[in-house]
Order: sequence, then C-alpha cells, then structure tokens
Amino acid sequence: MSLDRARPLLLPLALMLAFELWARLTQLQSDSLAPPSAILAALAAALADLSIPIATRDTLFAAFAGLAIGSAIGLSLGIAFGISRPIDRLMEVTVEAIRPIPSIALLPIALIALGFGYRMEIVIVAFACIWPMLIMTRSAVRSIEPRLIEVSRALRLSATQRIAKIVIPAALPRIFVAFRLSAGIALIVAVTVEIAINPIGLGAGIMLAQQALRADLMLAYLLWIGVIGYALNMLLIAAQRRLFGRAALAGDNP
Repeated sequence: MSLDRARPLLLPLALMLAFELWARLTQLQSDSLAPPSAILAALAAALADLSIPIATRDTLFAAFAGLAIGSAIGLSLGIAFGISRPIDRLMEVTVEAIRPIPSIALLPIALIALGFGYRMEIVIVAFACIWPMLIMTRSAVRSIEPRLIEVSRALRLSATQRIAKIVIPAALPRIFVAFRLSAGIALIVAVTVEIAINPIGLGAGIMLAQQALRADLMLAYLLWIGVIGYALNMLLIAAQRRLFGRAALAGDNP
C-alpha cells in the first residue's frame, strides 16, 4: 500500500490506539464503551460463528432490493419530470409534500400492511431511495445540451428513442452519482428499520447486543456496518471511474 493510500488510515488508527491506552490505564468498566481490542475480538468471534455474516445477508438483501425498486421509480419519474415541464409543474406540490416525510415515519403503516420481515423493510428503503434519484435525474435531464434535443427532433426520433439514445446517455454520469447517494441511504435506512422494529439483520444484532449488555459486540456491529458502507462506496466509485473516466469524479470525493 502506498503512503498516499495509507495516510487516511493514520488518524483512525491513532485514535483507536489512544482509546485503547486510555481504557487500559483507567480499567474501563462500561455498558456502552469497550476498548478496541475487545471490539475486534468480538467482531472476530461473531464472524466465526456466522452471526454477523447471516445478519449482513439479511440487511444487504433488503437494502439492495429497496435500492433497485426505489431507484427505478425515481429514475422513471425524474426523466418524465425533466422532459415534460407541464408534468413537473402538475406534480410539484405532490412531490414536495411527500418528499420531506421521514421514511421511518412510515413504519406503523408498513407494519400494519405488511407485517414484520423483508417486505416491510424493502418498501421503506425504496421510499427513501426514490427522492435522491428523482431530484438529481430531473436536474441532469434539464441540464442536457438543448442542441442534442434539437438534433433528435430533426432526426424524427420517437420519445422512447430520444430517451434511450439522447437523454439517458447524456445524463448518465449524474444519474450514477444519484445512485451512489441512494446506495448509502439504502444501507442507513435498512439498519435503522431493523433497530427500530424489524427483528432481522445487523440492526437487530445491535439491539440484541445492547440488551445483553455486550458493549464490545454492539460496537463490533457498528464497526462492521462502517466497513460495509466504506466498501460499497469504494466499489461504486471504482465502477464510476471505469464507466465514465476520472472526469466524472471531478469535484467528488473518492
């Protein structure tokens, strides 16, 4: 690993070392904190007994399913609103009235309608993922060079052909950024739903560890969620760079 790549790790490692030394010196006894060595040991044990891998599977299944559904809906609506200003104006009040509703506020309704399990979690994640895709796709479509639209009209392309051959290719880099944002939201919302009410996945694991007064295991789950989020973001950045080149990441934090 090069020095440039290792440099971002220096601060987290220094903080972990300092906290480890403080915990050892003070002989830390807490129901909410644990030294990093105990957290890593709990993480290794939970990986070995497959409790974290199984919980990760459940959380990622719900997060990715909700991400796929929400992104598809948001993309479709964003393209429609970006192309047609009359439709955008017609739906503006409706969208702006629904968009601020926290996805977690839908839990009572979703629980009554769908019960516990994957379906409820997927629906709530999908609701949260619609809005960044819709807003950023609409903005991307509206920012397309007008001459490209004029060329498509001169070529007498149908609306479907115009979207497939002109609109989506031109807006795709910004749409992918919206997808990256939605992916992070999907993971956050999935874990939050599990912590709040759904007895599956990583969020439920956090709650079980908290109820057992296992601060080391609880923090191990939190550390693992951070690792998953970081890895997911790195994979999407790599895909973005491969698809669109480094220019697509200008002004973005890789």
